[in-house]
Amino acid sequence: MKYKLFGSKTGLPVSELILGGSQLGDRRGYGTAARDALQILAAYADAGGNYIDVSDTYQFGELEETVGKFIDHKRDDFIICTKYTRSSQPDPSVANAGNHRKAMRQAIEGSLKRLKTDYIDIYMPHFDDGVTTLEEIVRGLEDLVTAGKVLYTGLANFAAWKAASIAGAIPVSALQIEYNLMQRTAERELLPMAEHFGMGAMCYSPLAAGLLTGKYRKGASGRLTLSTPGGHLEDERTKMILDQTEQIAKEVDSTSGQVALAWVLSKGVFPIIGARTLAHLETSLSAVDISLNADQIMRLNQISTFSMGFPHDLLATVQQK
Repeated sequence: MKYKLFGSKTGLPVSELILGGSQLGDRRGYGTAARDALQILAAYADAGGNYIDVSDTYQFGELEETVGKFIDHKRDDFIICTKYTRSSQPDPSVANAGNHRKAMRQAIEGSLKRLKTDYIDIYMPHFDDGVTTLEEIVRGLEDLVTAGKVLYTGLANFAAWKAASIAGAIPVSALQIEYNLMQRTAERELLPMAEHFGMGAMCYSPLAAGLLTGKYRKGASGRLTLSTPGGHLEDERTKMILDQTEQIAKEVDSTSGQVALAWVLSKGVFPIIGARTLAHLETSLSAVDISLNADQIMRLNQISTFSMGFPHDLLATVQQK
């Protein structure tokens, strides 16, 4: 696996694929047993992966406990990103969730304990709670860096104007967003904002919860069928995208999912790959060996195009190229 600097404002070399662990564990009733989760973590590391993305809420803290066991005695070899907001408790009290400083303090202490470490490489709120002021988030994150408990800060699932406001007050090194062939709206504001501030862009759901693998066409079950039982998963736009990925997969002797992942990689961002089984991980890891040519990338860009909206559509007609 190749390594790239994380953003333009750090000297941190990270693997081109980030391992996301939301399904590593089964405390929520759906996911991977702890023994299998450790095998997936080991396979990712053996492939050269060094960046693991977790959260205190994933599997109600079980994921952080599993990662803590895995990195024991080799902590410094890995970059650990974890998040707070939702709490590790199944039913948290109103004072133990959100982005306020009390929740932040409780969350960081819990994550450090579960991960068996005295520092977090990258720490961020999991999403904008709509209540906590940006100033409070700024001060809380800044204090954690000053205390040495956090090395770099980040933001996940924030509107671009709020993320920019925080990044204008303190260094923010990471932005975590959804980005894939089905969901490209981050190109309007979020990705340009991340580039402006030198953030590394971490992109979750690069396969759109498995939709871009084409498995649902074959009657397989997964997160989408569980969340929308009996729902229609393939509209006209989705059909055209899946048809194109299947065609390009034949051209490069790969799978639709690998093509979709290779497209995300071509955008200079860091895909977060999820894996519930070792086979899923191995399939995703193979995507780094796929080289899409300019014509194939253009075809995928065109088939997945979307309206940029105002003011972008207007500016495209008046700004000089």
